[in-house]
Amino acid sequence: MKVVGLKFILSITLFAALAGCDTSQGIGRFIAGEKNLQNGPDEFGIVPFRPLELPDGLTSLPDPTPGGRNLTDSLPEHDAVAALGGRPEMLDSNRIGAGETALLAATERNGTVANIRAVLAEEDKVFRKKNGPKLLQRWFKVNTYLDSYKGETLQARRTNALLRSKGIKTPSVSPDGSQ
Repeated sequence: MKVVGLKFILSITLFAALAGCDTSQGIGRFIAGEKNLQNGPDEFGIVPFRPLELPDGLTSLPDPTPGGRNLTDSLPEHDAVAALGGRPEMLDSNRIGAGETALLAATERNGTVANIRAVLAEEDKVFRKKNGPKLLQRWFKVNTYLDSYKGETLQARRTNALLRSKGIKTPSVSPDGSQ
């Protein structure tokens, strides 16, 4: 009887010690598996503002529009497009550029689905329900996203080798990193 009670107290103490090692993915990183990829600094979270400028004439200012942009608002996407040599004004336009018509024709050759986002969201919901985390993975908050979608990802190196074996030219591949 004393041995059973001692084992019970020891097991509770061990469980409490492991629970103290809790991370955002469950009881200890050594049990939970890969590191939580969401932790860490967000280097794109801080966006500097442009300095305020006084225009030449105050009458030339546009009328304020609710929900519209200010002249000093930072536009990181526009800045990135400009830095890469593109035309940032095309981000604000719904017009299809002359260089994009052939691309659109090729992508629409088999037809399009008007509500594709809703269709994909429903299909993904069914897939995630069927391939979701198991009971212990939910209890210990183990991230199973990568395991669930493993069969859906492109095997880039295998595909590259297959294309090269058929004589199709492919761009160079980065080093494997496992050597």
